[in-house]
This record gives sequence, C-alpha cells and structure tokens, in this order.
Amino acid sequence: MKKLVLAYSGGLDTSYCAKYLSQEKGYEVHAVSVNTGGFTPEEKKEIEEKALKLGVATYSNIEAVDSFYNKVVKYLIFGNVLKNNTYPLSVSAERIVQAIEIVNYAKKIGAQYIAHGSTGAGNDQVRFDMIFQILAPEIEIITPIRDEQLSRQEEIGYLKKNGVDMSWEKAKYSINRGLWGTSVGGEETLTSHQSLPEEAYPSQLKSEGSQKIKLTFSQGELIAIDGKEDSPVKNIELLNSMASQYAIGRDIHVGDTIIGIKGRVGFEAAAPLIIIKAHHTLEKHVLTKWQQHHKEYLANWYGMLLHEGQYLDEVMRNIEVFLADTQKNVSGDVFVTLHPYRFVVDGIQSGHDLMNASFGSYGEMNKGWTADDAKGFIKINSNQNKIYYHVNKIN
Repeated sequence: MKKLVLAYSGGLDTSYCAKYLSQEKGYEVHAVSVNTGGFTPEEKKEIEEKALKLGVATYSNIEAVDSFYNKVVKYLIFGNVLKNNTYPLSVSAERIVQAIEIVNYAKKIGAQYIAHGSTGAGNDQVRFDMIFQILAPEIEIITPIRDEQLSRQEEIGYLKKNGVDMSWEKAKYSINRGLWGTSVGGEETLTSHQSLPEEAYPSQLKSEGSQKIKLTFSQGELIAIDGKEDSPVKNIELLNSMASQYAIGRDIHVGDTIIGIKGRVGFEAAAPLIIIKAHHTLEKHVLTKWQQHHKEYLANWYGMLLHEGQYLDEVMRNIEVFLADTQKNVSGDVFVTLHPYRFVVDGIQSGHDLMNASFGSYGEMNKGWTADDAKGFIKINSNQNKIYYHVNKIN
C-alpha cells in the first residue's frame, strides 16, 4: 500500500481525509497530531479513538511543547513580537513547528505522501506546503478538501454515507488552544464591525479586585513567578492560569493573509501579552538606545516572516542570533498587577538597570557633566542643521 502521513486534528476536514484517503484511494494512512500546548490527556485519547474508527492504520500524538518554545516562542519573547502591534502570532507560530514534526515523522516511517485538511482559502496551506516541500521535496502532498473544493455538507454527507456516525455540528465558535494563546473564530469575526461576545472566550472572569505578581527574567527568559523557579514553559502555563481568572488578554486581530485577503480573528492570550509587555519594560531599562532601535525592526521582520511561512529561510537564524545576543543583560524582576480584563506593569528591579541615579536624574540633576559641557554638546549637535539653514537661506 501507499504509505501516507495525515496531519490529523480530529475535526471534520481531517476526518474526511482519513476516511476518504484510506477507503477510496487505497492509502495506508498514518494519522499524526502534534501537541504544541492545549491538549488534555482526555482529548488526546478521544482524538486517537476517533482516528482509529475512521480506519487509519496507526495514530500518533507527538509532544512538541518544549520544541515549540525553544524553536519559536523564545524568540517571539526576545523580540516582543506582536503582529500589527496586537497579535502574539499564536496559531501561525504553532503551524510551523507542527509541520516540521509531521515531515520528520513521515521521513522516519518512510512515507511517500503527506496529507492535510487545509482549504484553499487560508494561511495554513501555505505554511504546511512550504515546510513539506523544502524539507522533503521527494514526498508528494495530498490535499483533498482544497483540490476538490468540498463544502462542509459534502464532507458530512460522505462520512454518513460510509457509516461514520459522529456529531459534526459546527460549533458556534471555533477554538484553537496552544501554549502561546488561543484563537477564537465566529460569525462576528467574518464581519468588520462586530465584536465577539463575552461567552465566545474560553476563559471567563472569576476573580475580582487585584493581584500583584513578580516575574523574574534571566537573559530574557521567564524563570520564576513570585520567587518560585520553574521552566519557561511551565511558567507560561502557570501565568496563563493565573491571569485568565481575570479574563485578561482578549482582543481581535485584523491582518493581511499570505494569500492577499484581509482576515479577522479573536484571541485570548493572557500570558503572552503580559510576558511581552513585562519583558519589553525590562529591556527599556537595561538595553542601550541603539540596541532597542535595531531590535524593533528586526523583530518585526522576524514576526512577519514567521507569519508568512518563511521560517526555514536562513535569515531567520541570523535574526535569532542577534535577538539572543541582546538578551545578555535582560535579567531582573518585573512587578505586575492583575485586574479584571487588564493588567499594569508597575516597574522593574535589575542589577543592569541603566536608569542609574549616580549619573543623574532625568529633568532634575546631573552628576556627570557641567553646564558648559551641556552647552558645547548642544552647539555641536545643532551644527549640521545650522549650516543647512544658512546655506539654503531658510528663515
């Protein structure tokens, strides 16, 4: 039989692929899910049972949370990356790692084909196909939903006709959970003027009042919360569980898709938004002016290229080296207060804080130069434009 690896989520599209490719096309289908955060043990078991009922030869769930953090999330934090100053790239970042894990699995078992359930109208088809083609050009890509332009009802009809009796009722809101945030889609996000209602978000407000927390960073990575050390992944998960009690991190992202149309999606990303804001605040205290300047545009390019599926371009490794090098002194504590629906970064404490009182206090007093030094500096600093205005007779 023709050996095929199917990127399997357990949803309608990939379930159709599992049944159709094994029964109609004669492939030996090996279904694979990649956990980049968000799967519970119960959900993993349920997805496996569903896949086996559909007739796949094998099912595997690959644990890739740590890989996701080390390959991508770490650099999104180092770069304070928010797409369009809003979105922490929750889903697009996941897809890159999932694609890499799937193609590695296909090579491992000697598969000649890889399939996924993407339609022809979204970003994921680009991300998956590009990774597969670059890392395994010898493996053929199969995409039944995209190629046959199937409607949801056609897929359901086929599965029912072939004895697959499962509930395919479309949820009012589609939820995609991961380590770096949760996307939320619904009929409101298909419009330009409606907001998502309260009940659309998976985390509801449970805590009133406020709560102060301390986040400890070491060379840019979150190593402790309130003095208790753990791995960055565990700290992200813990912070998310704490902050989601306050319904923090909700917003709607409007962006340009890879295929050229505008897209709108809701998201809930309590931990990512707090970590990025806290990390950025710490950087403003410990990095030089020019480090911050160059970091900003390079990080913006990093996020854009990641979103566009260009993760394997070597320039991404170049930018990662730069971002990592800027983190040498990004160590210290950041103090944050959680409130219902919002948070406040109160301040930082670091041995690398360049806001050092021994050199003077801004707008108050200087200790490192004289008045004559200041006057001379200002005179020379204005010299270029003084000459320009004189030569061009500008009053």
